[in-house]
Amino acid sequence: MQIAVIGSGFSSLAAATTLSASGHTVYILEKNEQTGGRARRFFAQGYTFDMGPSWYWMPDVFEKYFERFGKQVSDYYELVRIDPSYRVIFEENRFVDIPANYTELRSLFEKLEPGACLNLDAFLAQAKYKYNKGMNDLVHKPSRSLLEFADLGLLWGILKMDVFSSMHAHLRKFFKHPDIIKLLEFPVLFLGAIPKNTPALYSLMNYADISLGTWYPKKGMYQIVEAMTALAKEKGVSMHLNEEVLGFETNGNQVIGVKTKSRVWPCDAVVAGADYHHVEQSLLKADQRNYTEKYWDSRTMAPSSLIFYLGVNKKLDRLEHHNLFFDEDFTLHAHEIYTEPKWPSKPLFYVSVVSKTDPESAPEGCENVFILIPVAPALADEESTREHYYNMVMDRLEKFVGYAIRPHVEYKRSYAHQDFINDYHAFKGNAYGLANTLMQTAILKPALKSKKLKNLYFTGQLTVPGPGVPPSIISGQVVASELMKDLK
Repeated sequence: MQIAVIGSGFSSLAAATTLSASGHTVYILEKNEQTGGRARRFFAQGYTFDMGPSWYWMPDVFEKYFERFGKQVSDYYELVRIDPSYRVIFEENRFVDIPANYTELRSLFEKLEPGACLNLDAFLAQAKYKYNKGMNDLVHKPSRSLLEFADLGLLWGILKMDVFSSMHAHLRKFFKHPDIIKLLEFPVLFLGAIPKNTPALYSLMNYADISLGTWYPKKGMYQIVEAMTALAKEKGVSMHLNEEVLGFETNGNQVIGVKTKSRVWPCDAVVAGADYHHVEQSLLKADQRNYTEKYWDSRTMAPSSLIFYLGVNKKLDRLEHHNLFFDEDFTLHAHEIYTEPKWPSKPLFYVSVVSKTDPESAPEGCENVFILIPVAPALADEESTREHYYNMVMDRLEKFVGYAIRPHVEYKRSYAHQDFINDYHAFKGNAYGLANTLMQTAILKPALKSKKLKNLYFTGQLTVPGPGVPPSIISGQVVASELMKDLK
């Protein structure tokens, strides 16, 4: 069987490799000049910048993926555990470092709130159950039918996972100190909903953070892309870069060819890892779509991002590899992302200084800095707005470190909504796909298979299991398995 895979992000690479390793002829059609989708990289003035994901969590997912093909992560790249995992900056320049060592973390929590160390044990015991059940079972469900969840043991497991209670309420059963709650709520900011609307199931993210650790692949996150690309090629996948898909040729209810500028590529099946909304609304005819534009407009999106890539010709102290600026009101920022979408008044933001761990990412004596502000999707994206927020976050960053950074910025590039649209056809300029709300979980997400074209499948952050690097890798494997079952 000849299978076309659209895009070369994590989900597409995983799908293509899984299908090719099973004996199918698989080719990838990639719009851009390199593989990786949103996890691309670029070089400028001696700096190496990862463009997208910067957190390496859930190392077991990566290990299991490579083991599936008789490989190990260490065959491709070397991991370093980051310690402290990250620094959190609160108001008035207070900060807390999150140690990689669990005993030290328990002591930190106990210092903030008497009794919190025991509560942390109990909280993480529940989170571990959710992680094991969620990442080993639920996320591998294709969510094509409610019957997949009809097993009594699984239903009991789902109830134990606090699917129907919120992260907001769940955390406050264990902790009272506002700093602890902020520390444990932070992953939710990228899940796409305020804690009150995020199922407590996602405390599994806290287990991933605290117990499994924060890691970094030496030479950058693009090492994962290079590893998955090399493995895909080894398994026989052919890569075709600068081949943007422009449409499909169909015969009845089947796709028989994929159109690019250069040619029509014949196929027996298609896996679309490109933006789901773009494929449906721009590449398919109206009667071939799963969903209407009205449906898509009604979806709750995770944030977009305003990103700055900076090359700084000075070493920066008071900053760690990962730094979370929680020095303003989380509730206000979340409200301005999800409830009343607009450019935020006083945003929280994230700063990664990769060169703290990886000196080769910057020239000697310099720092590689990545700044990310989560913002609502579908906002007017103008250069003057970007510059306003650059100066806003740099004011706060310089206040924290106690010295000027802007005069030492020798390279600067910004990236926001319009770039996500231009580079990835991202729906509303989103960065993280759909929000992980209860009403957008499992079978309530956009389906991984077309209802109109029997050999067209979807993978990636707008379908099951959802956004993030590990879920995307799993998404590709799930869709490959479903395709092979259907088209035997």
